[in-house]
Amino acid sequence: MGDKLAKQILESTRPFVIAGPCSVETEEQTHTIIQQLATEGKVQLIRAGIWKPRTRPDSFEGIGERGFSWLKEACQQVNLPFTVEVANTKHVEIALKEGADVLWIGARTTVNPFAVQEIADSLKGTQIPVMIKNPVNPDLNLWIGAFERMQQAGINDLVAIHRGFSVYKHEVYRNVPNWEIPIALKQELPTIPLICDPSHIAGRTDLLLEVSQKAMDLNYAGLMIETHPNPEKAWSDAKQQITAKGLTELLNALILRTRQSDNFTTEELELFRKKVAELDSTMFELLSERMKISELIGKFKKDNNITILQEEHWKNLLDSRLKLAHELQLSSEFVRSILDAIHLESITRQINVMNK
Repeated sequence: MGDKLAKQILESTRPFVIAGPCSVETEEQTHTIIQQLATEGKVQLIRAGIWKPRTRPDSFEGIGERGFSWLKEACQQVNLPFTVEVANTKHVEIALKEGADVLWIGARTTVNPFAVQEIADSLKGTQIPVMIKNPVNPDLNLWIGAFERMQQAGINDLVAIHRGFSVYKHEVYRNVPNWEIPIALKQELPTIPLICDPSHIAGRTDLLLEVSQKAMDLNYAGLMIETHPNPEKAWSDAKQQITAKGLTELLNALILRTRQSDNFTTEELELFRKKVAELDSTMFELLSERMKISELIGKFKKDNNITILQEEHWKNLLDSRLKLAHELQLSSEFVRSILDAIHLESITRQINVMNK
């Protein structure tokens, strides 16, 4: 790209938009969707799958190298750069030869440090931008490690893509967002722009706006959304792709908030933050007292030769606390996660007491 990608994303008006088909399928499909995206005028980088890592071997695994000629020609006609996914050194070699402007490393590759290292080694001496999706499993250090491997290879024009994390048959998302992980990544790597991929998080089009809005509210730099001229007939990921017009409608529906509003002063915001800090301090003091009691319980169980885990008591405690949470208008998922963390820490404290 003419300017460094990371710099361009950080300096552009939010959201920086990356869009295109899940897969390059035919010459007509490729030209049609890219022309439509260019006409809508919202997209700054075209994404398209040349190779598709699929779960089952009989699934469509991408058109392969011959799709580059269609992709390059279509993008040149509208003067837009394009990015493709690479999963191995052979992909890198072909993508560089074919003139890809940006490369991205998918979640199934990020999870494998050996594969990431091989890709990093094959990119030494180049200046191509690289976007790295989070690994399929919720492992922050694995994601950070992928960036470190690129940086050690001299690749510094880097972008993070949050596409959610795999779970078995989640009732809402295709890949659960686990927003705390990309937030933690931003804290660890503050100079690397963060892009949200709502297509892979949602897995279906009716959730795209909701996920995109949350990403914007969390100050993400941009969005990566799959588009297709006829989503119902897409060869892969049909349920999560939208049309170019649908993308424009989604982007127009977003509420883009700034980091500072004219509706209140910094002093007012600081008052809220001070109150939160006071409540946090009280909460931590209470947790400390609770853990001291857990240690006393551990001593009692040791003295009386009682097992640490009491399943019936834990079940009753959960039921009563979750009922209270509902009465206090707290989400059951939020309270359950807190209770699980407290329970685990309590068990750890009791183990330490009982096994001295």
